[in-house]
Amino acid sequence: MFSTQSNKVKKQEDKGFKLWYKKFASQPHQPFFSNGIIFFTLFMFLLLGSYSNILTLNNTVYDFHAYTMIYVVFIQFFLGFLYVVFPRFLTQAEIEPKVYMKNFLLYFIATIGIFLSLVFSLDILFVFIILLFIAQIISFKILYSIHKESIVTIKDDTKWVLIFFSTGLVTHFIYIISLIDFEYSFLMKQISINSGFYLFVFGIIFTISQRMIPFFTSMKVQGYVINKSKYLMETLFVLLILKVFILSFSDLRFNLIADIPLFILFTRELYKWKLPIFKTIAIMWVLFISLYWIPFAFFISIIESLSAILNTGFVFEKAVIHTIAIGYFVTVLIGFGTRVVLGHSGQTPHADKFAISIFIAIQFIAFFRIITSFSISLNFDYIFFINLSSILLISGLIIWSSRYLKILFKGK
Repeated sequence: MFSTQSNKVKKQEDKGFKLWYKKFASQPHQPFFSNGIIFFTLFMFLLLGSYSNILTLNNTVYDFHAYTMIYVVFIQFFLGFLYVVFPRFLTQAEIEPKVYMKNFLLYFIATIGIFLSLVFSLDILFVFIILLFIAQIISFKILYSIHKESIVTIKDDTKWVLIFFSTGLVTHFIYIISLIDFEYSFLMKQISINSGFYLFVFGIIFTISQRMIPFFTSMKVQGYVINKSKYLMETLFVLLILKVFILSFSDLRFNLIADIPLFILFTRELYKWKLPIFKTIAIMWVLFISLYWIPFAFFISIIESLSAILNTGFVFEKAVIHTIAIGYFVTVLIGFGTRVVLGHSGQTPHADKFAISIFIAIQFIAFFRIITSFSISLNFDYIFFINLSSILLISGLIIWSSRYLKILFKGK
């Protein structure tokens, strides 16, 4: 009798799990966004634990922070988005759940493995990094096959996503090689992190941004005309290669060679776009604001280079990187994420007071992280500031998750 009841309960639980999994796996952004936001928060806890001496991590910030943000966290958010929009851009059939869920499970296993390895045992870290690399190769193949099979005439945007993605695969492989202890391992790790940031994550996110933000604007604001430069992406790609080369092989003074053209490029481009910040809803203006962090970041980099030339001794720490990472990446991520989560769950994409508060909070956190970078030269307590900025970002991610992660887990 008890055995029969137990079997019935088990069958009901299995049925309930299968129903939930079917809903959760029904749209690619749901598993990838969920994994991204959860592990974004957890990896930030690693940074906080390390700087507050709660955790003792036997590796460098390059490994447990820079690598994880570039190759583990940010790319998963935007893969969830790419798996939705690639078929639409190229008028192809939607990717089947069984295809992207197999890919997702590889990411999930690799991500949780990397996290646990960093905390408990570095001996198995290499295995999960290889697994993550394989998952990214599969991601590229999925996207490339859609691009290749499409008969759409103009495929520039998907082409540039694939170019930056393939560059990311190369730079990720360089990082794997750098894990072997030899004379040039640190230089290779440095090249991988610099290239991964600018030629992988930044390149992919900006390619999506320059396609979707003007398009969304034209749909929401009557009379808005998209006005992008013809060779925007080609120019950007060359300048980013130059930027990475100087970062990896030269000193701060020579950054001006890349930063001034990059600052002019983005300033001119955003002026041409004439984004109507004060004529649209919050779910749109947060995306506009995210873009303006880009020229601001390169302006800071120009000041940093001039400071080095004048030998002022002022320390900028990683101000430029975090201006882009928090100001641009996180702002656009929260903006796109909120819009996609609501829109694909059957709700009207909008930003209420809760969402607007988070949008504004992220801008405050970005500015605070810049101040943290300057804190060494301002004789502030750097460790206190770095921990506080981590706490603020973690809090923002948890608060956003408290509403939108539930929608992702619920599925459609």
